[in-house]
Amino acid sequence: MREPWNHNVHYHPLILRAVPPGCGAALDVGSGDGRLARALAARATSVTGVDRSPAMIAAARAASADVPNVRFAQADVLTPGALPAASFGFVSAVAVLHHLDMDVALPALARLVAPGGILYVLGLARDRSPADRLRSAAAVPAAQALRLRHGGKTDPAAMPVRNPEITWSQVRTTARTHLPGATYTRHLLWRYSLVWHNPAP
Repeated sequence: MREPWNHNVHYHPLILRAVPPGCGAALDVGSGDGRLARALAARATSVTGVDRSPAMIAAARAASADVPNVRFAQADVLTPGALPAASFGFVSAVAVLHHLDMDVALPALARLVAPGGILYVLGLARDRSPADRLRSAAAVPAAQALRLRHGGKTDPAAMPVRNPEITWSQVRTTARTHLPGATYTRHLLWRYSLVWHNPAP
């Protein structure tokens, strides 16, 4: 059976390539149905997936029963002490930040990354300028072609959906403030990535 495809899943290979060699503990924030966490399990010794939705945690656990080095927990990364600080060699957050206050969420995510580790954020932003809208329009034919190739775009019905309020330029500005040295990339399918390396001591 063909795996469901969507715009976030399209960028999972990029995320997986960013996992540092020999990664010990990895964390997937907003893990949803657990698909990315299961993929991370092949590149890290242990993977923790966290989500605020108990329904999504239950679905992820059911789908991951045969992956022994993955665990899922209901948790909110914005709650102090919910997760151990500086404990993860790789932290991913896919389509999460537009549900949160980015000025609060980025520092909270960064605190979870161990020295020498990597934070990878894949997010959505809002068009503001004519150039933004032109780039978004250019993605339409590519998205349609990819949808046909993968047998149709499928998003889990239980996943929360919210339109982003922060603009592309605001993402860049906020990242420069909270993640000095982070690499910002705007991708074709209405996504951006932020990749930040926590300096080793």
